[in-house]
Amino acid sequence: MERLEILATIAERLAAAQRVFVLTGAGLGGGPGLGTFRGPDGYWRNRSFEQLASLEGFHADPALVWGWYNERIAAYLAASPNAGHFALAELQEIVPHLVIATQNVDGLHARAGSRNVLEIHGSIFDVKCTGRCVSRGTPVERLGGPLDLARLQHDGCDGMRRPGVVWFGESLPQNALLEAQRESRQADVILVAGTSAQVEPAASLAQKYRSQTMVVEINPEPALRHQTNTVLAEGTETGLPAIVNALREIRRD
Repeated sequence: MERLEILATIAERLAAAQRVFVLTGAGLGGGPGLGTFRGPDGYWRNRSFEQLASLEGFHADPALVWGWYNERIAAYLAASPNAGHFALAELQEIVPHLVIATQNVDGLHARAGSRNVLEIHGSIFDVKCTGRCVSRGTPVERLGGPLDLARLQHDGCDGMRRPGVVWFGESLPQNALLEAQRESRQADVILVAGTSAQVEPAASLAQKYRSQTMVVEINPEPALRHQTNTVLAEGTETGLPAIVNALREIRRD
C-alpha cells in the first residue's frame, strides 16, 4: 500500500477504536538513549554498558555508576519531547482510552503531556534502595536532577541509593508489566512505535492480542512484517504526527 493509503487505514481503525495500546522504545528518540552505549563502542570511562547497568557493577563501584547515570539525567533534563511524543499525547485526547507502555526511562512521555504511561523498564529519575528497608524494590524518592553522591547511603538503612531502572538480570516491574499485558490483550489497535519488539518480556506485548486487533508498526526498519501488514516504514517523529493528522481529517468529515 502507498503511504496515504496506509495512513487512511490506520486512521479509520483508530476512529472506531475504544481502546488503544502503544508500545514505545528507543527509536522514539528525543534524547540520548542506551543505544549510544551498545555495540563495539559501547564504553564509558573504559567500562562497558553491561558493567554500568548491573547490580554487580554498582556494588563494585557505586560512585562510578552514579557518575554515568547523573550524566544521563542531566542530558534527559536538557532534552525536549519531540513531535512523536506530542503526537501520542494528542492522540490520547482523541481516542476514548489509550495507554502507553514505554521501554524508555527518560520521562519524555509525561513531559509531552501523556497520562497513563507504564514505565516497564523503570525511570532514571526514580531512586531505589539496595538494602532491606521497607521500600526495597519500589522507588524511595524521585530525583529532580543528578544525585548528590554525599547521599549515596540510604538514610537509616544498610543499603545504598541506586537508579530506579531495570538492570541486567533483573525482572521488569511486575505491576507495570501486568497492566501492560492486560491493556495489550484488550486493545482494538496496538501501535508499536520505535521498537523492534523482539526482546521478551516486552515482545509479548506486541504478540499476544485478540484476533480482531490491528497491530501497526511505525519504524524505519520494520521488524514485525511476519505478524502485521500494517507498517509505516518511517521514523516516529514523522509517522506518529501523520497518523494523528489523518485521524483529524476523518473526524472533520
